[in-house]
Amino acid sequence: MQDYLEANKGRFLEELLELLRIPSVSADSKFKGDVRQAAEYVRESLAKAGADVAELHETAGHPIVYGEKIVDPSKPTVLIYGHYDVQPADPLELWTSPPFEPVIKDEKIYARGSADDKGQFFMHVKAFEAMMATDSLPCNVKFMIEGEEEVGSNNLGTFVSQNREKLKADVILISDTAMISNDTPSIDTGLRGLSYVEVEVTGPNRDLHSGVYGGAVANPINTLAKMIASLHDENGHITIPNFYDDVVELSAEEREMLESAPFNLEEYKADLAIDDVQGEAGFTTRERASIRPTLDCNGIWGGYIGEGAKTVLPSKAYAKISMRLVPNQDWNKITDLFAAHFQSIAPKSVKVTVTPHHGGQPYLTPLESAAYKAAEAALTESFGKKPVPTRGGGSIPIVALFEKELGLKTVLMGFGLDSDSIHSPNEHYGLFNFYKGIETIPLFFKHFTALS
Repeated sequence: MQDYLEANKGRFLEELLELLRIPSVSADSKFKGDVRQAAEYVRESLAKAGADVAELHETAGHPIVYGEKIVDPSKPTVLIYGHYDVQPADPLELWTSPPFEPVIKDEKIYARGSADDKGQFFMHVKAFEAMMATDSLPCNVKFMIEGEEEVGSNNLGTFVSQNREKLKADVILISDTAMISNDTPSIDTGLRGLSYVEVEVTGPNRDLHSGVYGGAVANPINTLAKMIASLHDENGHITIPNFYDDVVELSAEEREMLESAPFNLEEYKADLAIDDVQGEAGFTTRERASIRPTLDCNGIWGGYIGEGAKTVLPSKAYAKISMRLVPNQDWNKITDLFAAHFQSIAPKSVKVTVTPHHGGQPYLTPLESAAYKAAEAALTESFGKKPVPTRGGGSIPIVALFEKELGLKTVLMGFGLDSDSIHSPNEHYGLFNFYKGIETIPLFFKHFTALS
């Protein structure tokens, strides 16, 4: 196995770079053809790697790639999930190199989607190829690689519910998360949920001259800014009534275990070029970013934003707001609470519309399961040290859906780093991480088969 990986690592990288050159931005309809091209590339890659089935399944949106190799129906089956769609690359001017022209610099691959999630799911394709080429695939494997994760996976639920038999497996394995560092492997034992909404504040029936009407008519931008600011108090607590009702508080022992992982606050601040951190009072930086719920404005706009000046009092203002949720918060309930509260704090001088976009439930992985123990053993063998269990701050909404529809638990064995700038300009993924993932994944298969 190791000889095969070493002999083919250059080709593995070139194939990933080819995939990264495809601008598969699911959020923008002008890239629809590119998204399909990426799906086809993934399907062809699975077929070449040795899958007996490698096909596209059409949805109301972008296609889902499905592949499988059944070596023995009596043996366990691992279902690999990933996504080939990527975030928009904006703002383009902040990239040091074009986002869809991959550049290798300082042993890192700079490109949109390099870490989230093309580089990570492609490790599984190449690990599968290596196991097939060396006749060492110990159990069955299935692949489900979608093209709408970055826009809420709106059509994946329908596909899953209609294909329960096809997707029958013993565990789901996902690499779409991060480790503590290249020296300290870790496994995410949980994910936060998500509620994502867009708000619209409307004042007058048209844009107005700010000299003629300013001071007499509500400015929707000013009003929206005050409303958003009021959603947190001076201690960083979210002010929506009943927002924290269902939050599961960790015990002192659980918090101590999470804090035992290596973390340097000064390095954290230096990496982000900030002088200080902030957040909910009574919790550490890592706790704020993992085990506590949050509310953030992800975008805000309105009025004139072109070059030069235009003294306009705008008719409308908009914002996109996301809330990260923790066990046992329900994203539908939180969305309703937000909408009701945001409407209630609006002054009579404006009208407010809240439009839910998408969301997902929080998730926890059982540490006593065979799958978690297999991941722990694989990383220990690969890195030479036992991985640290951590809580992820991000969301993969479909993980809870998989458990509901398929009755399967998920193991989150990611190889990225928090510093990979996912969703930001200059996203990158380390060559070490890419190759280490390909090396480790077959070990998971070995240990999971032995433990099942």
